[in-house]
Amino acid sequence: MRIVSGYLKGRRFTPPTQLKARPTTDFAKEGLFNLLSNRMDLEDILVLELFAGSGSMGLEFVSRGASSVTGVEISAQHIGYIKKICQELGVNNYFLQRADVFKFIEQDSGTYHLIFADPPYQLKELPLLPQLILDKQLLHKDGIFILEHGREHHFDHHPHFVEERKYGNVHFSFFSAQAAAANK
Repeated sequence: MRIVSGYLKGRRFTPPTQLKARPTTDFAKEGLFNLLSNRMDLEDILVLELFAGSGSMGLEFVSRGASSVTGVEISAQHIGYIKKICQELGVNNYFLQRADVFKFIEQDSGTYHLIFADPPYQLKELPLLPQLILDKQLLHKDGIFILEHGREHHFDHHPHFVEERKYGNVHFSFFSAQAAAANK
């Protein structure tokens, strides 16, 4: 894996094989960040990364100037790996929470400019994530929630759905707190 852009551009890291993460492909990550760069200023934003896995997406946000990234991951092994990479890269604004994502959502009272979730594609609760995020008002009023998922999930019926982008087998669905008001 590599960091695509920003002050850490070109840095590569390889998660150990025992990590049970499915990192977002470089192709999909590059496409997503090209799209985001044209839609919003990524500098000085607050990012919440759910199902942090290898930390690849969080590190990309850090590299592009996010003021803070909060990564939520249940696996101690994954948290340890991300901390190790952050230390090697000199990153000090990627904050990790070892927690079940659904419990974290229920208890967190922060608001974020961008929330990114990359759950296991087979997670049975995956379709519930957009509404949970919006019900808890974790998203800043002008913020974006991006859910990575496989082709078997479709969210175009959701009132806060904005659009879906596909990069190979990787699908990103975008949600906005304002979309429901605009769709009325």
